[in-house]
Amino acid sequence: MTFRVDMGTDTAGAPVYVDLEELLATRLLVQGNSGSGKSHLLRRMLEKSAGQVQQIIIDPEGDFVTLSGPYGHVAIEAVDYTAAEIARFAGRAREHRTSVVLSLEGLEMEGQMRCAAAFLMALFDAPREFWYPALVVVDEAQIFAPAAGAEVSEEVRRASLSAMANLMSRGRKRGLAGIIATQRLAKLSKNVAAEASNFLMGRTFLDIDMARAADLLGMERRQAETIRDLQRGTFLGLGPAIARRPITVRIGAVETSARSSSPVLVPLPSAPAGGMRDLLLAEPPEPLLPLGPPERKVLPVAQMLGDIAQPLVQEPDALEAEPIDLEALAVEVLRAIVADPDAVGRPAAVLYQDFQVRCRMAGARRPPLDPAAFARRLAAARAGIFEGLDAEWAPALEAAAGVPDDMLGAFLLIARAAREGAPCPADAEIARIYGTSSLGRARRVVSYMEERDIIVARTDLSGKRSFTIPRLGWTTQPVQD
Repeated sequence: MTFRVDMGTDTAGAPVYVDLEELLATRLLVQGNSGSGKSHLLRRMLEKSAGQVQQIIIDPEGDFVTLSGPYGHVAIEAVDYTAAEIARFAGRAREHRTSVVLSLEGLEMEGQMRCAAAFLMALFDAPREFWYPALVVVDEAQIFAPAAGAEVSEEVRRASLSAMANLMSRGRKRGLAGIIATQRLAKLSKNVAAEASNFLMGRTFLDIDMARAADLLGMERRQAETIRDLQRGTFLGLGPAIARRPITVRIGAVETSARSSSPVLVPLPSAPAGGMRDLLLAEPPEPLLPLGPPERKVLPVAQMLGDIAQPLVQEPDALEAEPIDLEALAVEVLRAIVADPDAVGRPAAVLYQDFQVRCRMAGARRPPLDPAAFARRLAAARAGIFEGLDAEWAPALEAAAGVPDDMLGAFLLIARAAREGAPCPADAEIARIYGTSSLGRARRVVSYMEERDIIVARTDLSGKRSFTIPRLGWTTQPVQD
């Protein structure tokens, strides 16, 4: 089935369409400075394609929640939920093919990135039977896929960037068509932007952004000046779903509007007779006092004496709570997380939220591990190591000094088998610990550690493989690979 989305008109007044089926296969990048009409363009596309395809919107400012009325989108205010709950909503949205607006309004930048990463990864990890086609619109994409280090933790930045890269590079096979909008191309990760084959470029003024826009549109650098002259709501379009040559598009009208709108001039209030200075610096009014003393309940003397004679009973809330063994609590919660099938493949940044909630439910005021320590303990827990990281397993962690954080679990799985003289882990088991179902990725992990002499793999004449950790002198038992 083919469907063309009416986006507006060209310079000659002829209608300009976007081929929806082609767009699902080739993705779209929208760029323009603040006030150029990006949100208006996205709203036009969403309104005109509503009812034809599932729509999922990542909305940092909460502007698209107004689609929930006339078009039936389910609006989710992320500030009210945990990352684990957001991921669960994403899985259900894919299963039931429900159009969703995920509003991130009210969250700080790190919270927005953490939430978007959990939501996008859950969309990406949905079971194959739910790989229905869906438009995934990400407004202000430079927040979630920054070109340089953002003012957030490195773990959150990497999780968000990885989720955006997965959406744009590998989402097509899962039915996910990424539509990303950004104010500045220079702030957007090149690896994410390069995956789009369709472009709608709006007004921009900085030379670096105009140069990148001209390169994407196949224009010469001297022609890039035309991008600076574009009117608000006018875009240059190019791509297999739009046109084979750059075309000017004047975006048509929309039926809904954002909760927030562009500022307009309104008359200033007239100053009171006493002058604005007196009004601004005036003392606050005195609170109104009650007309008489509050009514008091008079108790009989016998009852008052009886109450005084009662022994003092301390309320349960005032009793001193029993101390909590934080290490035992951390081990218990890590075991529960690793045993949870929904936690398989989830990044540590997402699971840390679940860890915090479980610890609070167990009575801990603060989680016993910070995010960095949790990521290390989670990698070890996935390898079956829950205790002794700073004691009996300290040599293994020293030998893993050159191993990236995401590969630590796979290394500790091998180290555990080698230390215990167990059979060599199979590629499928290494892939599971690494958080993927791809055996090729598992083999690349092993090759990475081999190239750096962290491990040595041997295969005998009968085809049985074993691993040795040279720095520790530990070797696994051979097993048929």
